[in-house]
Amino acid sequence: MNFGETLKIALRALRTNKLRTGLTMLGIVIGVGAVIAMVGIGQGAAKQIQEQFASMGTNLLTVMRGSPGRRFGPGGAGQAQTLLPADAEAIAKRFPDTIAMVAQVCRGSAEVKLGNKAWTTQVVGVTPEYETVAKWFVDEGRFISKQDQEGRARVALLGKSVVENLLGDRDALPVGEYIQINRTRFLVIGVLKEKGGGGPMDLDDIVIIPCSTAMRRVFNRTSLTEIAVMCRTEQDMALATEQITTLMRERHKLRPPFPDNDDFTVRSQAQILEASAQSSKTMTSLLGGIALVSLLVGGIGIMNIMLVSVTERTREIGIRKAVGATRHHVLVQFLVEAVVISSLGGILGILLGWALGRVAARLLGLEPLVQAQTVLLAVLVSAAVGIFFGIYPARKASNLNPIEALRYE
Repeated sequence: MNFGETLKIALRALRTNKLRTGLTMLGIVIGVGAVIAMVGIGQGAAKQIQEQFASMGTNLLTVMRGSPGRRFGPGGAGQAQTLLPADAEAIAKRFPDTIAMVAQVCRGSAEVKLGNKAWTTQVVGVTPEYETVAKWFVDEGRFISKQDQEGRARVALLGKSVVENLLGDRDALPVGEYIQINRTRFLVIGVLKEKGGGGPMDLDDIVIIPCSTAMRRVFNRTSLTEIAVMCRTEQDMALATEQITTLMRERHKLRPPFPDNDDFTVRSQAQILEASAQSSKTMTSLLGGIALVSLLVGGIGIMNIMLVSVTERTREIGIRKAVGATRHHVLVQFLVEAVVISSLGGILGILLGWALGRVAARLLGLEPLVQAQTVLLAVLVSAAVGIFFGIYPARKASNLNPIEALRYE
């Protein structure tokens, strides 16, 4: 008996109990679908993060407040109030050979209102250098000027997502309008060029104002949240990191051991990208592992149903053996049935995962990325599940004594 005949018999046996076959596939369908959806979303998010960081330049260093070694307390990461405008000025003056430009940054969350529309967004106070350092260019109007910074001017630039949420149209031109940020009136002087992204990584959900205005009028603080440093070349980044680290320790009068006693952190774009990618990879692996549990459950379901099928078809097995079927023939027959169930479940799961990935990614503002190797791996895994969990029932069927099988009622 060739493989084609074996496959026809397997399909005929599965069609005999369509409902049972469908329910048996369900675990595989859900497991493969979940794996495809989660991996697609994870890979899409990783790609988006890479594109967003690339849009900011590859020669950018960020000096952040707090030390990652201190997770809690006043010196913890993101908690220390130790970065001052004078620190940024000192970095710019001290190392002109390796550092091209330095921008001061003070960021936080605030409610922005225009007319009767309100939107809570990220408000970033910056100095004029930020336009070049972080590649935040203007689509309409102008960027923050030196006069705005020195005069603590109440002027603002809006990201495209903020424009859309306040005016209902992403392409609207609010230049010349007045908005309120935490009840303080600001004149809109520009609209930023679109950077892309979506969901929690939407770079266009931003309002930019002068750093001095943000510190004094909006957030009421005297320190910066970060200092953005543009190196002259990528090759200068390692040296610039050492120079900035040494200078900051001198200015803040820090004592060893380092870096435990540092109240700041210097990160390159590559390090931030690597950390984000690793976080995304870890989350994808975790969710994928949870989804694999469904595959395990589906495999157990296949084994259970195949054992039931062996019991129900005991007389059939006896007859086949009596007319010349070998143990190998019976083993292959039941193994093919298990693989057909799992493979069909895998194909349906791929379609389900693709659809779920598209829906979930749309809700998160991402573009799912399902690679060919992921689909191929899903098919192979589902087939492997069928073989692994189908081999025991198949062996049990092939080992039946034909005389006892014919006597079975």
